[in-house]
Amino acid sequence: MRRTSIPLLITLAILAGVIGWLGQVALTASGSATIVPPITLTAGLVAVAVAVVGFGWPIRQSVRGKRDRAVNPFFAMRVLVLAQACNLVGALLTGGSAGVLLYDFSRSVQPPTATLVAVIGAAIGSVCVVVAGLLVESWLRIPPSDDTEVEPEHGLQHS
Repeated sequence: MRRTSIPLLITLAILAGVIGWLGQVALTASGSATIVPPITLTAGLVAVAVAVVGFGWPIRQSVRGKRDRAVNPFFAMRVLVLAQACNLVGALLTGGSAGVLLYDFSRSVQPPTATLVAVIGAAIGSVCVVVAGLLVESWLRIPPSDDTEVEPEHGLQHS
């Protein structure tokens, strides 16, 4: 599997930020209440980040040779997919939170402090998820082998 590209994450964050900002504008224009994330979202996102790092740690220890037991390769693949999903979802949530925050700061009437705290907390929690996903993804790589790899004869390539 390929590593998650940083330009993709930045693009997703920018798109989600634009959608978040435009969504707030549309809600305000229609007379509806704007989006305010629950304060528990921050705790949930940080818990997800901690869980991803916790799942990746035994694999890292095994790859570095500091663990006697072998890691199940299916478990390692699931953790890798989870880390990549965290990267993508975290980037979307970071951009959406940033868009909502920019909208809140662009208004002539400042929102209540609790609203700003909730939006900033959601942005920080989202960044934690992205960082945890990228960290675990960097841990889950196959160590270099001692023997030389033989190139396929018929032009097939390993991915």
